[in-house]
Amino acid sequence: MTEPRTEETSAEDRKLVTLARATRARTGAAEGAAVRDSDGRTYAAATVALPSLAVSAVGVCVAMAVASGSKGLEAVVVLTDADAVADTDLAAVRDLAGAGVVVHRGDARGTLLGTTTT
Repeated sequence: MTEPRTEETSAEDRKLVTLARATRARTGAAEGAAVRDSDGRTYAAATVALPSLAVSAVGVCVAMAVASGSKGLEAVVVLTDADAVADTDLAAVRDLAGAGVVVHRGDARGTLLGTTTT
């Protein structure tokens, strides 16, 4: 198991990496994601790819947070093979939480490769 880079991530963000990695591994999905809301609650999800429904892992996490009554997000982790976090995912995070949310992108092993903010 490769550990994420710890010098740039907080313990709470490393927890999100662990949740996203476990969810992706358990489901075999294209992506795994985890978010921490403004109350400190965490949500983890995998990509949904059904014939009648397609939602990114970040999209599922944002939807779960909204459905739980969350008013904002503090941090996001998405583990993906993509070279960047999808614009639609960043838009969903921004819709819920506004500007300034940290979004980490990593690979399937949980190694963080880049960080951006909304």
